[in-house]
Amino acid sequence: MRMLFELDAKNYDLSGKVFVRPSARSIIIKNNKIFMVHSLKYDYYKFPGGGIDEGETKIDALIRETKEEAGLIVKPESIREYGMVHRIQKGVRFDCDTFIQDNYYYFVDVVDGVFEQDLDQYEADEHFTLEYVDYKKVLEANRKPEHGPKDPIMIEREAKVIELLVKEGYLK
Repeated sequence: MRMLFELDAKNYDLSGKVFVRPSARSIIIKNNKIFMVHSLKYDYYKFPGGGIDEGETKIDALIRETKEEAGLIVKPESIREYGMVHRIQKGVRFDCDTFIQDNYYYFVDVVDGVFEQDLDQYEADEHFTLEYVDYKKVLEANRKPEHGPKDPIMIEREAKVIELLVKEGYLK
């Protein structure tokens, strides 16, 4: 999969404990709008998706996480690679000194209808809500300076992917 970009905070200590957590994320575009998960509590948007569990394939994680976070069911035959974002920074969770995450993005189509979410506790606490939005609204929200305790590098990652989608003509 092609490398889209790297986010390297250069604030970590590789000689300490390193935690690696890859993720898979869905890009769902229809009629020049995009399906995103909105944290109502901290006002940021993210692509549906999340961590790949041990023994799980990227595709299995993509399908599972999209259903859990967004209530959307991915059509497996529609999955197409878009690219990967490499992120490395000081560990702020997971009791580690360095956090490394390869985020794999895929274009997908979904079946009609929105189904019940199955949110983790922190996702429920943040009031994760599926929204079908114009990309400009996503950029405006994610580029605000304040999102509470949420990691600004993660929020910027999503904005940068949106900008690439615009630059490459997937969104207008």
